[in-house]
Amino acid sequence: MALNNLSALTSPLSESQLAQLQQATAGLDAVQTAWVSGYLAGVSQGPVAAAAPTQSAGQSLTILVGSQTGNAKGVAQELAEQAAARGIPNQLISMADYKVKAIKDESHVIVVASTNGEGEAPDDAIDLHAFLASKKAPKLADLKFAVLGLGDSSYEFFCQTGKDFEERLAALGGEIITQRLDADVDYQEVTQAWFDKALDAVESTLQKEGVTTAAVASSSPAAANKYNKQNPFSASLLTSQKITGNESAKDVRHIEIDLEGSDLHYTAGDALGVWFKNDQAMVDELIAKLGLDADKEITLGEQTITLKNALIEEFELTGTHPGFIEGYAALTENKELLALAEDKNACRDFANTHQIVDVVTVEGNDPVTEENFVALLRRNSPRLYSIASSQTEVEEEVHLTVGAVVFDNELGQQRGGSASTFLSHRLEEGEEVKVFIEDNHNFRLPANPDTPVIMVGPGTGIAPFRAFMQEREATDATGKNWLLFGDQTFNEDFLYQVEWQNYLKSGLLTKLDLAFSRDQAEKIYVQDRLKENAAEVFKWLQDGAHFYVCGDANRMAKDVQTTLIEIISKQGKLSLEDAEEYLTELRQAKRYQRDVY
Repeated sequence: MALNNLSALTSPLSESQLAQLQQATAGLDAVQTAWVSGYLAGVSQGPVAAAAPTQSAGQSLTILVGSQTGNAKGVAQELAEQAAARGIPNQLISMADYKVKAIKDESHVIVVASTNGEGEAPDDAIDLHAFLASKKAPKLADLKFAVLGLGDSSYEFFCQTGKDFEERLAALGGEIITQRLDADVDYQEVTQAWFDKALDAVESTLQKEGVTTAAVASSSPAAANKYNKQNPFSASLLTSQKITGNESAKDVRHIEIDLEGSDLHYTAGDALGVWFKNDQAMVDELIAKLGLDADKEITLGEQTITLKNALIEEFELTGTHPGFIEGYAALTENKELLALAEDKNACRDFANTHQIVDVVTVEGNDPVTEENFVALLRRNSPRLYSIASSQTEVEEEVHLTVGAVVFDNELGQQRGGSASTFLSHRLEEGEEVKVFIEDNHNFRLPANPDTPVIMVGPGTGIAPFRAFMQEREATDATGKNWLLFGDQTFNEDFLYQVEWQNYLKSGLLTKLDLAFSRDQAEKIYVQDRLKENAAEVFKWLQDGAHFYVCGDANRMAKDVQTTLIEIISKQGKLSLEDAEEYLTELRQAKRYQRDVY
C-alpha cells in the first residue's frame, strides 16, 4: 500500500506525525516508495546493514511471483536477494498484490511462476494471467523481461503458466532478455545458473542514472522464523490419532507436533512443511530387487552416504515420473519400457500409477549400479499440509489433518504415500520430524473480526477451518461463521465432529451444512448444499462475507467455483459473464480465497 494512503487506516501516529509522514512521501515514485517501505520495515526490526548502492533511479527490476505451494515464492525471494547484492534496484511483488495495469510502466520484469493443476495459473496469478490475454492489455514495447517457470514434468502441461506469460508479454511487444527456464521438481539444481544469466542481462540493459538502494520487505510471520525449508526444525511427534471410524474407507489422522524451543510462528491459514523419510521396508525391497549393496557409499554433492540411507532420506521413491521410466528403460534396454517411453501420454499414466519399486521389477538387462541408479532419481522434497490449529490457542504446538494414502498395487502388494504414511504409520510418538512454516498470505481470515466467513472444506480440507475457528474463538471475533463439510459417511467420516457440534452449540459456528455422499442412493456433495442455500449464500456475500475453499483442486474446487458463479448469476440477476466478473472482484478484494491441492 502506498505510504500516502495511510490516512485510510487506523493510525497509531498523532495528527502532526501523520501529516509530516504524508508530506515527506508525497510525490515518491514506485521505486522510491518501495525503498522507504523496506527502510521502515528494517528500522522496526532493529539495526540492519546498509544496502548496497544501485545503478538506477530511472529504471528498476520488478520480480513478479505466482506461487501455489511456496516454491516459486522461495525462488523469487532468492533472486531478489541476489539482485540487491549486485546493486540492482528491485521490488518483489506477489501477483496477488500487483496492480495489473502497472505492467505498462515497468522497464524490467522477471516472472517467476508455478503451474497449478492441468496447466492453470496459480490462484495468486490468475488476474495478471487473464489481463495479459485480454484486449485491455497494453503495448509493452519498452519492457525487457525474462520468465522462470516451475513445474512437474510428470504432468502434461509442464510449466505451462511460465510459457503463457512469456508468450503474452512477447506478443505485447516485450523483449525477452534471457531464455526461459522450465524448472522441474529438482529446480534447485538449475536456478542459480539461470539467475546469473538473467541478472547479467538486466544489468547490461538498465539505464545507469543516479543512485538508489534496493529493498525487499516482508510482513509475514514466517519471514521472521529462523528455521525454513533449507534449515528445518527437528520437532517431535506428540500425537497421531485416527479420527475416522473403523468401517471408513479412509484412514485420516489428527497429528500434533511439538514446536517447543523453535520459536516458530504461524498464522491461521499457513501450511507446515514436512521432510519425511521413506519406508525402510520398501527401500530394502528395492535394493534387493536391483541386487545392489545397501552399505555402498555414494557421493551426493559434498555429502558421502550409504545407498540405503540415501534412499531413505534423500530421494523421492513413491512418485515415479516419465524421466525415470525413460532413463531406466535406456539403462536396462528393457523393450517393454522402451516402447512405453515412446508414448508420452501412456508413459505419464503409467508413472502416475506405479512406484519406483514396482517399475524396476520389469525384466531387462542388468547394468544397474548404485551410482547410475541414484542418478535417475529425483531428490526428495517436503510435503505441505494446511495447519489445523491456531497458535493463539495451542501455543508451542502445530496440528495437522492427514489422510494416509494406502493402496494395493497390481500384484496385491500394499503401497503407501511417502509423507502421509510416514506421519500416520511409521513415526512414533516422541520421534523427530523436520518441519518448517510455509506462509500462505493468500489464505487469511478477514482483518475485521466482525466480517462473516463461509468455509467450504470437504475431507481433509477441513484443516485450516479448524484453525480459523480456534482463532476466532480465542480473539472473540464476532463475525458469523458458516461451514460446509462433506465426506463419504456421517458415522465414519465426520472429522472433528464433537468440536464442530460444540462450536454450533456455543454459537461461534452460525451455520453448519453437511454433505455425505454415500449415506443415500443419490450422491450429495458440498456444491449441492451451496445450491440448496443459494439465496443465503448470496446474501452473505452481499453483506461482505469472505468465501474460502480448501481441498481437491481438480474436481471439488472447480465444481464449487462453477456453482458459486451460477448462484451469483441467478440470485444477483446477472449474466454468467457478469457473475464471473463479480467473483473476480471478490478474489481481487481477497474475499474469495482458495487453498487447493
